[in-house]
Amino acid sequence: MDATLEAAPIVDLLRFATIGSVDDGKSTLIGRLLVDTRQLFHDQIEAVEQASRRRGVGDIDLAFVTDGLRAEREQGITIDVAYRYASTPQRKFIIADCPGHIQYTANMATGASNADVALVVVDATAGLKEQTKRHLCIAALLGVRHLIVCANKMDKADWDHEAYDRIVDEMEGLQHILVSKSVTVIPISALNGDNVVEHSSAAPFYSGPTVLEALEAIPSGVWAGTHHGTSSLATRLPVQWILRQPGGGRMYAGMVDGAPLHVGDDIVVLPDGLHSTVTEIMTPNGLCDSAGIGLSISVGLADDLDVSRGDMIVGANDLPAVSNEIEATVCWFGTTRLTAGTRFRAKHTTRTTPAIVSAVTAHLNIDDLTLVPAEMLGENEIGTITLTFATPLAVDDYQRNRITGSFILVDEATNITVAAGMVGPPGLEK
Repeated sequence: MDATLEAAPIVDLLRFATIGSVDDGKSTLIGRLLVDTRQLFHDQIEAVEQASRRRGVGDIDLAFVTDGLRAEREQGITIDVAYRYASTPQRKFIIADCPGHIQYTANMATGASNADVALVVVDATAGLKEQTKRHLCIAALLGVRHLIVCANKMDKADWDHEAYDRIVDEMEGLQHILVSKSVTVIPISALNGDNVVEHSSAAPFYSGPTVLEALEAIPSGVWAGTHHGTSSLATRLPVQWILRQPGGGRMYAGMVDGAPLHVGDDIVVLPDGLHSTVTEIMTPNGLCDSAGIGLSISVGLADDLDVSRGDMIVGANDLPAVSNEIEATVCWFGTTRLTAGTRFRAKHTTRTTPAIVSAVTAHLNIDDLTLVPAEMLGENEIGTITLTFATPLAVDDYQRNRITGSFILVDEATNITVAAGMVGPPGLEK
C-alpha cells in the first residue's frame, strides 16, 4: 500500500484566464504566447494559416489559435471559453481564453472561476473600458488576487510612455478596491510579440518582466485548497457516486478539497451530521493511506451510514455551515430581471436542489465597487440576494473555499445557467 498519494503538484501548475473587453487582443496574445513558446504543431499552425487566408486577414491571424468554433472564426470574435495547455521548463499552464462581449459575460465568469491569476488585456489607445472593469470586478469576486495587466497595441500608440502611464494610473486607482495582492502592468504588442516572450527595445522606459516571465513568477495553487491562506480548513469531499462493493459494503467517491484526507480521520457526513471514521482510501492506482487535494478517490467508512450523492464528507474538526438559507453574491446573466420570488434549480458541488430567491438586497456599482440597495438585478449585473433551498446545503464562505462556497442557478424551464453565485457578501474588503 502506498503511504501517501498526492495529486499533481499544484505549485507547478498555474491556471490563468485572459479577461478584458472585446477587440483588445486577448486571443491574439494567447496565440502569440503559444507560437513563440513553440507549443503548436506544424499542422495546427497550417490550419490557422488556412483559416486566416479564408477570412482575408493575411498570412496568419493568431486569434484563430484559440478561436476554435466555426462561428468564432467566421465572425472574428471569441464566444466560448477556449482552454489551452502549455509548459515551459519552469512550470505548466492551463489557459482559459475568455470572451470579451458583454453577452458572453457568463462564459468569462466560468473561465475565471478557478484561475490563480487574471491576464488582463487593455487596448493602450483606449484605456480601461466598462467591460474591462466588469471583468476585473467579477475576477475579484471569484477570488482572483493576482493581475497581470497587458497594455496591448502599444505599437499603434507609437510606444507612447504616457499611454502606458495612464493604464498604470487607472489600475492603481482600482487596486485598493479589487483587493489584489499583486498588479503588474506590461507594455506589449501581441501582434508583433514585443514583451510577450522576449524583451523588446521598443519600450526603453520599461524594465520589468515579460508576460511569460510574470506568469512564471506568480504563486499558483490558490484554486486547490489554500483558499487565501486558510490552510487550517478541514477536508471537504462532496459525494459524487456510491460504489457498492462485491460481497457487501459501500464506498463513496468524490474529489478531495480543503485539506488532504487520511485513513483514521474522524469525519462527519453532512447535512445529516452522521459521524464515522475513514477506514480505507482507494485511488485509480490502488489503496493508500492519504490522498491529496484535487485527487479523485473513493473512501470506506467504519459505520454503515445512509450516504447519498450530494452529501458531503468533511473533517470533524472544522465543519461548514448547514442551512436552508444563505446570503450570497451573484453575477446575474439572465435576460429578464432577477426579483424576489423567482424559482431556480441550484447546483452546489454534487447536489442539485430547488431554490427560491427570498430577497434581492443590493447591486454592485462597478465604478467604485460599492453596494447600492436594490430590489432587482438586470442582465450582467452583480448583486446580493437571500436564497432559500428545498434541502439544506453544507457551505463554506466563498472567501474560505472557492469550491464549497460557489454555486450556479439554472432556469427550470430552459435548463440555461442564469447566475453564478458565491456564498457570503462580496469579498472585496481588505
